[in-house]
Amino acid sequence: MKKIVLNKDLTLYFNKYFPIKRRKKKHFKYLAVVGIGANMGNIIKTFESVYRYFSKDKRFFILETSPILKNPPFGFLEQKDFLNAILVLQTSLSAKELLKNLLHVEKLHKRQRSFKNAPRSLDLDIIFFDNLNIRTKNLNVPHPDWYKRESVTIPLSCIRRSA
Repeated sequence: MKKIVLNKDLTLYFNKYFPIKRRKKKHFKYLAVVGIGANMGNIIKTFESVYRYFSKDKRFFILETSPILKNPPFGFLEQKDFLNAILVLQTSLSAKELLKNLLHVEKLHKRQRSFKNAPRSLDLDIIFFDNLNIRTKNLNVPHPDWYKRESVTIPLSCIRRSA
């Protein structure tokens, strides 16, 4: 796996799935930017599993992925560094249906929600969904404070199209 050290705290990793870029398909209705993160288990294997999940599901098309960023935790600091990346997906599912699928994928990867900013085996967040602003009890898009998090902004800056 190729890596680029950005500084003592931040490193970008490159493999066969992260990053990729493909041509847009016309029959999908929406473009979704999904953040992916974890700091427990075999994280690279988990990210590749997530990639394969969305690749096999005909309701999604992976348009682009970012490199994987290794970065320190925030909030609760007494835990391992995180790996984070961005997936740009095409889908015709609504944002609510996409969220339901993301929660299902987290569950498949044994995600536990013990406390805020806790260590996790997988975290999938909708960062953007088309150009929509959504504020509900269970879903906020764009993701709150995405622009304050290097775990989002650095991988997002590696995406070559405007999402």
